[in-house]
Amino acid sequence: MSRILFVMTHSPGTINAQEGFDALLMGSAFANCSALFLGQGLYQLINSQNREPIGGKNYTLGFAALHDYGVQNIYGSRSQLEDTILSPDDFCINVELLADDKVNRLFDSHDTILTF
Repeated sequence: MSRILFVMTHSPGTINAQEGFDALLMGSAFANCSALFLGQGLYQLINSQNREPIGGKNYTLGFAALHDYGVQNIYGSRSQLEDTILSPDDFCINVELLADDKVNRLFDSHDTILTF
């Protein structure tokens, strides 16, 4: 089975973030999918987000269902998390934080990489 890595790099209020999440759910029906959150993408994982004031859908509630869709591997960059004001306690799901060298190996271990 094909291995696809979805790299989430956009902040939660963008259309790219929503499309990335939707693509991850769809891809999980056809391939072994993993998710990697980098940079501004780490903010998608914040536990309590309120999109109603800006008229957006809070798709991040769906992150809790990723395991049900077969997405077992959810990663984040430890060094990039340290550059933010966030901690793993702020996240709505468990994320395995990887050192930079392991992030690089993660790219090598997948057949396809899609960035959103």
